[in-house]
Amino acid sequence: MSLKVGEVITFERTFTAEDVKGFTKISGDEGVHHVTPDEQGRLVVQGLLTATLPTKVGGDYNVLARTMNFEFIRPVFTGDTIICEVTIERFEKQANRTAICASFLCKNQHEKEVLKGNFSGVIL
Repeated sequence: MSLKVGEVITFERTFTAEDVKGFTKISGDEGVHHVTPDEQGRLVVQGLLTATLPTKVGGDYNVLARTMNFEFIRPVFTGDTIICEVTIERFEKQANRTAICASFLCKNQHEKEVLKGNFSGVIL
């Protein structure tokens, strides 16, 4: 798979209560808002669980991340569908690897921004 500067990779995920419960167990993040449903029966999705969305690109393209920056804009709740757009900002072949930098923007099903940031790394 090859990427190019300006390319946008888009994918989406709907978070479930099972996702939050599993991440709670793994991370130990047991904030009351992650384990007690609100008046609508929703849990707040952990920020770092939401932040796994842009890391999907890393997995799909074998990126070894060097830096990752996140700005958490608004909460994500169970049942929300988050659309993540990753834009390739730099993709440069080097002697024995490829350097990559990308920015990302995640929005919920209501087109509200929930997370944005960037990452850089290498592909071996």
